[in-house]
Amino acid sequence: MARFHQLAVTDVRKTIRDAVVVSLKPVNGGEFDFTQGQYLTFRRDFDGTELRRSYSICAAKGDGLLQVGIKKVDGGAFSTWANEDLKPGDTLEAMSPMGSFFTPIDAAQARNYLAFAGGSGITPVLSILKTTLAAEPHSTFTLVYANRGVNTIMFREELEDLKNTHMGRLTVIHILESDAQDIDLFTGRVDQDKCAALFRHWIDISSIDTAFICGPEPMMLGIAAALRDHGLADDQIKFELFASAQPGRLARKASATSAAGQAKTTQASVTLDGSARSFTMDKDQTILDAALGNAIDAPYACKAGVCSTCRCKVLEGEVEMVANHALEDYEVQRGYVLSCQSFPVTDRVVVDYDQ
Repeated sequence: MARFHQLAVTDVRKTIRDAVVVSLKPVNGGEFDFTQGQYLTFRRDFDGTELRRSYSICAAKGDGLLQVGIKKVDGGAFSTWANEDLKPGDTLEAMSPMGSFFTPIDAAQARNYLAFAGGSGITPVLSILKTTLAAEPHSTFTLVYANRGVNTIMFREELEDLKNTHMGRLTVIHILESDAQDIDLFTGRVDQDKCAALFRHWIDISSIDTAFICGPEPMMLGIAAALRDHGLADDQIKFELFASAQPGRLARKASATSAAGQAKTTQASVTLDGSARSFTMDKDQTILDAALGNAIDAPYACKAGVCSTCRCKVLEGEVEMVANHALEDYEVQRGYVLSCQSFPVTDRVVVDYDQ
């Protein structure tokens, strides 16, 4: 089953008007280990409806804390509740940390990192920044942080403190959409052209070993294109998407071009926590929805292909993954899919959530 852990809320602190930093600790004590850049998936019942939402960890590995940043979203039940009603002493249910938005730390290496963050996309980047600067003493980091204005900059004080602590190793460039700045280049939206100008005048892109991008999808696509245009390979670019242009997915319509007599169902086998379950499912249903419909507590969060919570490996058969904003190319090549976006193509499909 998708195991959830009880976490006690120890502190709730405003970072800007519509965002909070929530400090947590396991109710039963012990470690709740994570890797910089990972996220937690929470669940809560709202008027009889279970909601699951994922929020990135903003603490560093060496902080001795477990913290997440939650920005209030218009109409967002969980984020509104967290910003307005969550308080110390409350208990949250969360899955173990997940995500691959990081690179291994090596204290002996001297690397140059570049990060782009938009709005609350700073949350996992802050974890990566703090961890890397502390654990790789010879490495440097440049952060380009995009916001609407000064009053929407999350973790502004923390970033200034980091600059002072790691003098000469951390450069922070704030790009503000609506507030004018002394340097015209630092005003406006972060798009492909803006990046090209930054690379000409401020950032030596040829020296960058790894680039991290976290923010809205349109911004990320423009940044990634600029990075590739200036010589970075795909394996040097790490993505973490927190908002997709396609926040949900409609049920796929039955294909009118299906061959006559072709089976409309699939014999599926799903392994979770060492136990395999077999059932018959419709080919116009996702692997995740079919598993949940057959009383299998498969892990999931966004159901939009944005997080990787529902990742599983296809061991037999073939599926069509209609959206993927979370898996790396090498993961897909090894047979991993997002089960919330994967429809069976063959008459038999075997998947494993444990691998």
